[in-house]
Amino acid sequence: MLTKDEMPSCPVATTVRLIGSKWKLLIMRNLFIRSWRFNELKKNLEGISQKVLTDSLRSMEEDGIIIRTVYAEVPPRVEYTLSELGYSMKPIMDSMEQWGLNYQKKVLTK
Repeated sequence: MLTKDEMPSCPVATTVRLIGSKWKLLIMRNLFIRSWRFNELKKNLEGISQKVLTDSLRSMEEDGIIIRTVYAEVPPRVEYTLSELGYSMKPIMDSMEQWGLNYQKKVLTK
């Protein structure tokens, strides 16, 4: 979680700092649908490396956006889901989806 000193003064910069990477946005897109396991995310997010996925998930967990649940099973099972804070970003993601759809329509109709 960001400390007050690490928090950008601009609210847009704060949002970008938390979810501004391509991979974090796509991870969130998936987690709005359901909980995912690490390997499921890795397979679904074509092109992401294991290191980038691990770093992104750790960062998002540290920032309070996702919850990592470890189940005491053999072999261990770990699932990732959005936290309440993560779900609060749904309107942002919905707006991005709508903007993307509108842009695609404009480009395809040219």
